[in-house]
Amino acid sequence: MSDLHERPTILRITEIGERILHGPCRPAGAEDFGSPELARLIEEMFATMHVADGAGLAANQVDVDLRLFVYDCRDDQGVRHVGHLLNPVVEPQTPGRRLIEDAEGCLSVPGAHATLARPAHAVVHGFDQHGNPRTVVGTGYFARCLQHETDHLNGHLYVDRLSKRDRKDVLRQTAERRDGVFAERAAAAERLNRRGPAADCAPSCRCRPAESPA
Repeated sequence: MSDLHERPTILRITEIGERILHGPCRPAGAEDFGSPELARLIEEMFATMHVADGAGLAANQVDVDLRLFVYDCRDDQGVRHVGHLLNPVVEPQTPGRRLIEDAEGCLSVPGAHATLARPAHAVVHGFDQHGNPRTVVGTGYFARCLQHETDHLNGHLYVDRLSKRDRKDVLRQTAERRDGVFAERAAAAERLNRRGPAADCAPSCRCRPAESPA
């Protein structure tokens, strides 16, 4: 684990079209679990996600080929869920499951949103950074986040689930807005660098709310 007072590195977020986002990620193995490199990566992913105002972030979104995502997301009841998961697998959905249509965005498709139907409930199995089995259950918006991030690690973006027309609209949105989004992220990173982590906070300080899936 890195020094609690050391500033985390804000990582570059990959964008739609980059190869690493469009193929399955490498499963975490024995060499990854419990390593200081993994602990540091998780810290840096949290910091990067918060600077970009996201609710989740997958490792390939910071150009790392590893089945890992972090999340800081509220469900529809306002309960906050914060954590990470390695080698996540979403339980198959039962026929007739309830779907919820809601706006979805992605940090790798900056500035764009589209309405997408996803199951209202998700159960995801995986491991924590020490290799301990974990099961995460999500409902509502948190379920959407879990599915969105697992999709990333399988090489899929939410735009891959859209109609051709909606996908075209999303690409138009991001072309128009990406420069403004990057400017906002750079300003947020600069504020973090000037302020630094509080004396009693870890570099991956999770006190800042996050509003949308990555």
